[in-house]
Amino acid sequence: MYAAPMDKALLEQPLIAPTDRPRVSYTAEQVAALRALSVEEYWLAIAKELTWTNPPTTALEGKLGDFRYFPGATGNVSVNCLDRWPKERVALRYEREDGLKETWTFGELTDAVARFAAALEDLGVTKGDRVAVYASNVPESFIAIHACYRIGAIYSVIFAGFSASAVRDRLVDATPKVVVVTDATLRRKRAIPLKATLDEAMRGLSIPHVIVARRVDREYPLLEGEHDFATLLARTTRRADPVAMEANDPGFIIYTSGTTSKPKGLVHSGIGFLVGAYANVKWALDLNERDVYWCTADVGWLTFPIFALVGGLAHGATHVVFEGSIDTPSPARPYELFEQYGINKVFTAPTALRMLRRAGDALLEGRDLSKLELISLVGEPLDPDTWHWTHGTLGKGRLFLNNTYGQTETGTAWTSSILGVTPMRPGSCGVPLPGYDGRVLREDGTDAPPCELGAVTIGKPFPCLARTVWNDHPRYVENYLSAFPGHYFAADGGLFDKDGQLWVTGRLDDVINVAGHRIGTMELEAALLTHAAVSEAAVVPQPDAIKGVVPVAFVVPRAGHEASRELSNALAQSVVDAVGSIARPARVLVVSTVPRTRSGKIMRRVLRDLLTTGEASGDLTSLDNPDAIDVVRAAIAKPD
Repeated sequence: MYAAPMDKALLEQPLIAPTDRPRVSYTAEQVAALRALSVEEYWLAIAKELTWTNPPTTALEGKLGDFRYFPGATGNVSVNCLDRWPKERVALRYEREDGLKETWTFGELTDAVARFAAALEDLGVTKGDRVAVYASNVPESFIAIHACYRIGAIYSVIFAGFSASAVRDRLVDATPKVVVVTDATLRRKRAIPLKATLDEAMRGLSIPHVIVARRVDREYPLLEGEHDFATLLARTTRRADPVAMEANDPGFIIYTSGTTSKPKGLVHSGIGFLVGAYANVKWALDLNERDVYWCTADVGWLTFPIFALVGGLAHGATHVVFEGSIDTPSPARPYELFEQYGINKVFTAPTALRMLRRAGDALLEGRDLSKLELISLVGEPLDPDTWHWTHGTLGKGRLFLNNTYGQTETGTAWTSSILGVTPMRPGSCGVPLPGYDGRVLREDGTDAPPCELGAVTIGKPFPCLARTVWNDHPRYVENYLSAFPGHYFAADGGLFDKDGQLWVTGRLDDVINVAGHRIGTMELEAALLTHAAVSEAAVVPQPDAIKGVVPVAFVVPRAGHEASRELSNALAQSVVDAVGSIARPARVLVVSTVPRTRSGKIMRRVLRDLLTTGEASGDLTSLDNPDAIDVVRAAIAKPD
C-alpha cells in the first residue's frame, strides 16, 4: 500500500455548496442525466453539441493504447471555434505588457485564418505536414494554429521561453515544413529574442519556410527567403475551405519533459481534443457569449489550448489575451485588467493568486471587481488559506473558486467542480467529470478506499487522451499503460475523500523515504502553506547518512515577514503538527524567491540540484527567473 500521511483536518473541512453565481446554462437534472450515461454514451451526447460534416454514430472502437473515438465521423476544429459565431462578436481583446492593444472580431479572425491557411497551402503545406509555432500570446498564434486546423496540418507550439537547444530538439523531432515565429516577445520590460534563438536552433537544419511576425521591431531584418507574416497575409486573397478531418486524425504535437534527454512529443487528435476541451470548459467555466474571459496561461502550455484557443473559443466567449508578465509593471496589473475589460471569469494557476495575496490587500482598495464571479485553476495544489483569501478578500464572497486537475497527456482538467451543481472542498481538485473513469488504485491494482493514498488512474479511453508519442509508440505504452494494465497512469498520487473529492498529493516518484517512512512532498508543502507567514513552499529531498534522505523546505514569505531562526523553527513545527515528527524538515530555508517556470510552477528539480551539488544542471530552458539560483544557493550556504 502507498503510505503517506495527510492532515485529516484538510479532508474534514466543510464542503462549499454550489452557488447561483455564475448562473449556468444547464440544470442539475440535465447534469444528472449525463452522469448516469456510460462513458461512451456520454461522449456521443457531448459530440452532438458541436458542428460536424459527418456526425458520429459510434463512440469507441478499441482499447487504451489503440483506440478510436467517433470512428468515421468528420468535422473541423476551426469551424467549431470560429465560423459558427456571429462575425461582429469580439473574439479577442489583446493587450501587451507595454500597453499595445488590438481587438479582433470573430469575423476578422475567421477571415485571417482562412487566408493564412491558403498561404500555407501555397507554400506546399498539405494534410499531415507539420507546422511549428514559436511565439507567445499574440493574435498570430491564434491565426497560425487555426489555419493548421483548417487544412489538416499538424501544428506544434514551442514555448517562447525555450533555449535554442530545446527548440532545435523539437524541430528535429517534428520535422516541420514551416516555422511561424515572432521577432521577439516582451517579458518584464525586456525583449526576449525569439527569431534570433530560432536562427541558432536551425543551424544545419533544412526547414523549407520561415514566417516572421514582426511584433516588437516592425523593421526586424529578414533573411533571404523568409516571409513577413503581415505581408504574406495581406497579399493572400484566397480563403481556404475547411477540410473535413476524420475524428482521430492527429491535430497537434505537444512536448513534455521526460526521463530521457529526448523530448516526448505527445500526439493529440484534433477533433478528439476539441470534444474533450469543449466539455471541460462547459463544466469548469460554462463560457458563453455574455462572458469576458481571461486565461492567463501561455500558449506554449496545454492549459491555453484547452481553456482558450480551442475549448474557450468553441463556446464563443470574448477572450482577453495578455502577452508578457502579469505582474508588470506592478502586481496590480491583473486588477487593472479586470476593471478595464469587465472580466467576469478567469482561468489561472494558484501561483498567480499567491502572488496577488503576497502583494498585499492595499492593492484592492478602490477597485471595482464586482463583475468577477468565477476563478478556475489548474497546475498545482491550492492551499485552503489561499482559497479562503481569494473567495473572501479578493472576491468579497461573491465569486466561486474552482480548483481542477489534469495533465498534458489527458488533454483536459478531468476533475473539477461542475459549476452550480457539485460542491467544492477547499484544497481539493473537485470530482471526476462525466466521461472519465477516474480511479485511485493500490499497488496491487485494487481500488483504494476513501482517504487512502494511491495511484491516480483512468480506466477507460476518452476522446482527448493523447494517442501516442510522436514516432515512438513503445515509449507511450511504457510510460502510461504498463504500471497498471488496462489503466492510464502518469505517476501522480492522490486520494478520494469520503465525499468523492480528489486530492492530488504529487508524483509518486516525488515521495521521500525517510527512515523507511514514505512521505509525499506536497503534503509537507500543504502544511507549510497553512502558516500565516508563508506565501509559497517547496519541499525536496536531501541525502542523509543516517535516515537515507531528509526533507528540506524552501519558503517564500508573505509581505511583512522576514527570514529568522524563529520563523524557520515555527515552520518546521507546523509540519510536525500537521504530519508528524518523522516529517520534520532538516532545514527550512526562507528565501525571497525560488526558481520557477514562466507558467509559475516551482522548479523543484533545480532546488534538488542546488541542495545536493550546488549547481543547477539539466534543461533550464523554461526557467523564468535565473536570479533565483544565486538567491537559493546563498541561503543553502548560510549556516543555520
